[in-house]
Amino acid sequence: MGLNRFAGVAVILAVTGGAVAVARASGSETNPARTGSVADPARTGSVAGPAGAGSEAGRAGAVEAGAPVSLEDQLMTRMRDTLEQQSPEQHHHAGHSAPAAPAPVICGVRVYGYEPAAATTIAAVRTVYGFHFCGVAEQKRPWDVAVKLAGPLIVDMSTEPPGIRVVEATPQVRYVDRLRQMFPPKYADLAMKEALSEPEMAETRRRYEAAAGI
Repeated sequence: MGLNRFAGVAVILAVTGGAVAVARASGSETNPARTGSVADPARTGSVAGPAGAGSEAGRAGAVEAGAPVSLEDQLMTRMRDTLEQQSPEQHHHAGHSAPAAPAPVICGVRVYGYEPAAATTIAAVRTVYGFHFCGVAEQKRPWDVAVKLAGPLIVDMSTEPPGIRVVEATPQVRYVDRLRQMFPPKYADLAMKEALSEPEMAETRRRYEAAAGI
């Protein structure tokens, strides 16, 4: 996952024509050029995955009620922690440069699904298909002009720490084709339509602002 700075915009990886769509970074992170095939990080609604849709609000409710944490919530925590433990230089979006000064990376995530689908414990999960939306929290830099990184990714849970692979186009392969090469069809379809839940997006921004000292 790599880095690039755009004044007042967030990079949203989209599948329209295999190109990268650029959306203005507002509080809702919506994409004014969005079509039905664009993954919008603030899109609401649940994902029809093996474990259902997760959110910060849902996790908080489960803790308050003393209910066990779902497998999807455990996977979201593992994904988020893995991404945030990497430095900006370790993120691998091709052709992008990191900020000059060290800064924490704050991420929101979504799980589309995992394999084996019959897994009931996090130890049994080998591969996770999901989405990430991260901001590099440089001190006092407002969210709207922060370096942001977004797109579908695959987490290899068989290694420690888990391995991360992001979906990127190549000179020979369009983004949408690369997505379908890497993701099973049912998760590729979700990745073209669904990104972060609204509660997860709001929590990511809250955590970003705390890390950036805003």
